[in-house]
Amino acid sequence: MTQRILLMSNSRKVLFVPFAAVTFSFDNYEDRVKPAFDRLGYPLESIHRSDNPLVAIGQAEAIAIGGGNTFALLKRFYDAGIVDAIRAKVMAGTPLRGMEGGSNVACPTICTTNDISVVQPPTLRGLGLVAFQVNSHFISGKPVGHNGESREERLAEFLAINAPEQVLALPEGSALYLHGTHGIVLGERHGLHVLGEGRVETLRENEAFPLARLKGTADTSDRPAFRD
Repeated sequence: MTQRILLMSNSRKVLFVPFAAVTFSFDNYEDRVKPAFDRLGYPLESIHRSDNPLVAIGQAEAIAIGGGNTFALLKRFYDAGIVDAIRAKVMAGTPLRGMEGGSNVACPTICTTNDISVVQPPTLRGLGLVAFQVNSHFISGKPVGHNGESREERLAEFLAINAPEQVLALPEGSALYLHGTHGIVLGERHGLHVLGEGRVETLRENEAFPLARLKGTADTSDRPAFRD
């Protein structure tokens, strides 16, 4: 989710990061995603097969971060010592595609993930590739019989304590594509720009909007404009 979507136009070798997998192996995760990338003309290899992850990142033509448990993903990022390397690689122009937890980790923090903290990363700080937070798999309201907080209520709690952060809520099947200074919510459902204090704006699907509209506290002054 927040993060740059891999542009499916030029064939690139993709470095896959499977570190969000918990109940299945990295080998199995690679086997799951590789056929889909192969069909699109993207040869893919997982970073866990490399003897030197930093070299693999340096040689990557594109990076895809798989979804799963965001806390496990971030801890393994820090354990492997690749946080700064991936951030620098993307800032230099390498396309990044983040799926679910892979989009959360691109944010200033992973605080708006939906996942249970099955492990404890050394910090909740993410890659900071965008200034705002993302909440993926967003479902509005409460299912019948559910007496706990809705997703809106949980995001309101986050924003009440972490102002002036803002959140982009993406429903199931949606993605955020970043292009230059603008973003587009891809899919058949609109995104929600959650500003706090009960303020919510709609980001219509497949319509470009200025990224400056989504604000946060992350220092992204050294971040270049996103490119194809």
